Amino acid sequence: MGSFTNGGAADSASPVTPFTKAGFFSKISFWWLNPLLKVGYKKPLEDKDIPLLGATDRAHNQYMMFMEKLNGKKQSPPHDPPSFLWTIVSSHKRAILVSGFFALLKVLTLSTGPIILKAFINVSLGKGTFKHEGYVLAALLFVCKCCESLSQRQWYFRTRRLGLQVRSLLSAAIYKKQQKLSNAAKMKHSSGEIMNYVTVDAYRIGEFPYWFHQSWTSSVQLCIALAILYNAVGAAMISSLVVIIITVLCSVPLARLQHKFQSKLMEAQDVRLKAMSESLVHMKILKLYAWEAHFKKVIEGLREVEYKWLSAFQLRRTYNGCLFWSSPVLVSAATFVTCYLLKTPLDVSNVFTFVATLRLVQDPVILMPDVIAVVIQAKVAFTRISKFLDAPELNGQVRKKYYSGIDYPIVMKSCSFSWEENTSKPTLKNINLVAKAGEKIAICGEVGSGKSTLLAAVLGEVPRTEGMVCFISKFII
Repeated sequence: MGSFTNGGAADSASPVTPFTKAGFFSKISFWWLNPLLKVGYKKPLEDKDIPLLGATDRAHNQYMMFMEKLNGKKQSPPHDPPSFLWTIVSSHKRAILVSGFFALLKVLTLSTGPIILKAFINVSLGKGTFKHEGYVLAALLFVCKCCESLSQRQWYFRTRRLGLQVRSLLSAAIYKKQQKLSNAAKMKHSSGEIMNYVTVDAYRIGEFPYWFHQSWTSSVQLCIALAILYNAVGAAMISSLVVIIITVLCSVPLARLQHKFQSKLMEAQDVRLKAMSESLVHMKILKLYAWEAHFKKVIEGLREVEYKWLSAFQLRRTYNGCLFWSSPVLVSAATFVTCYLLKTPLDVSNVFTFVATLRLVQDPVILMPDVIAVVIQAKVAFTRISKFLDAPELNGQVRKKYYSGIDYPIVMKSCSFSWEENTSKPTLKNINLVAKAGEKIAICGEVGSGKSTLLAAVLGEVPRTEGMVCFISKFII
């Protein structure tokens, strides 16, 4: 979604995408894409031909809007930790509602097909209600199909755009957070895990807006289809409803297993990525000591664990898919058998309506396994990212100007520092240090005596458990 920065002079000179100034009809018909398509028709597109993103879509602006909403929720009562999920929802509620409207419009226009087909059959059988009804139905079918196509394209485009916005702000938030992590948090979140948050978890959350609308629209579409079936075959529709309910109930334990295996898979992936990154960083030492074979076996063992959880997750997903893919056949078979047992009359009108309505039943039922899998993956991903963004940061420093006339840039008095923020086991204890301006100081000591910790304490990267530190530019109480 663009770089995290606002962009330099080169960006300001580049044209911005026409989408930012496009009107209603241009956005509905995607007319604003024509200039870019014309350039691509004449010659291969280059980087200079691609316009810049609008201000709304840039990662920097999305991140600033997210942090503004988050800080506002933190300051407003009650002072409970704000939810990152609801902060993102409140930041993009207009886009969610507009895309949801187009998703609902698509379902409603799609559901008119069997109804108009039944009316056509009645007209052909001489059961029309008014003159020229066939022309009216043809025009209505044309309008409904146009609305279905336009609403579906808008639904897909707007949810994908929203997903990229969410993905970019999460990537920026993760990047900013890892610069402020405390040392205890760095031990829990390795560089490999943080990379996993950006490349895997943020991507899955970015894919979720489309599937979110797919989840509830599938339920609406299924209810409308059952109502049409009831109008066509009467009480025989109950058998269709029973088959669908049994299918959903059978998928519940499979969905729970999928959630469990997905969590285990991400944990195994984090461990494997951590081992891989550490091996690559210290490759020179591995080569010097000829430890390649040992680390190869370790990484292969971690891959086997990851493969075990991946296989378990995909196997349950396959079971769920087979269950839902077979349900449309069972629905139609159960309905026709029930019609035969109840001696429900089957004529051209209700049979064709029933066959046309089967598509309305098949689509949501077949998509249900994918919806379940995406919701589970997004839930696991959001839990992991939320824990990371809630991780403790370096101790905040109260900055004040130093008004003392003594020219001592650095003063430490009876200070103790601990990497683990544990007052009972300080890493450095009773430190006194006075540095004059222009003075050269050498910090000497054996390996492990705390030289690097002292320098990190001067930089404010080690939590201070007691004492006082004064700087010429800041004062820490």
